Amino acid sequence: MPLPYSEKVMEHFRQPRNVGRIEDADAKSIEGSPACGDMVAVYLKVDRESLRIDDIKFESYGCASNIATGSIITELAKGKTLEEAKHITWKQASEALGGLPPIKTHCSILAVDGLRAAIENYEERHGLIREHKPTTIEVIRKRLKRVMNPMVGLDLVRTKVVKDIEIADGVVRVAIDLPADHQFAANIREEISEKIQPLWDVQKIVVEFTE
Repeated sequence: MPLPYSEKVMEHFRQPRNVGRIEDADAKSIEGSPACGDMVAVYLKVDRESLRIDDIKFESYGCASNIATGSIITELAKGKTLEEAKHITWKQASEALGGLPPIKTHCSILAVDGLRAAIENYEERHGLIREHKPTTIEVIRKRLKRVMNPMVGLDLVRTKVVKDIEIADGVVRVAIDLPADHQFAANIREEISEKIQPLWDVQKIVVEFTE
């Protein structure tokens, strides 16, 4: 039996706004996983003086609700300041789409999480975080949950390829249970560095693969 999608959902699904990638993005984020059914990537261009979102695009993998919520979130956020965009809620996204089936509520939550993660990424890269808490192993582990294991489409933590995490004197060491000559080793190293580098007290990242 088809899900009762509203006309607005179907409109944004068939003709999504702001689809694509910003190659020189000021910030970006990826939330979810294709293996779990839904994924969204959000890219931002931000005016450095006004901190207003000049451009925003998204890429989506998933159902009609996932694509539609990615589309509506970019419409709601474009032109807003980062602070204003932070306060966009999944309920606002759902209401702007004329409502979502309860079983698809997670799609609007995923899109909002993607937007907020992109904003956080921008703030970290530009020193806008007011409270600087020391980076912990748990913080690193949380970041690694956003790095996909391309072989299975799930994150590195869930697929248990993260053997160890160490933090000392601004150096973060991440041990990965894959050979250094693995076809995806370079991609994984790059993704790990991209997720961890913005942290204010991280000076160096060492990703170690098995011999």
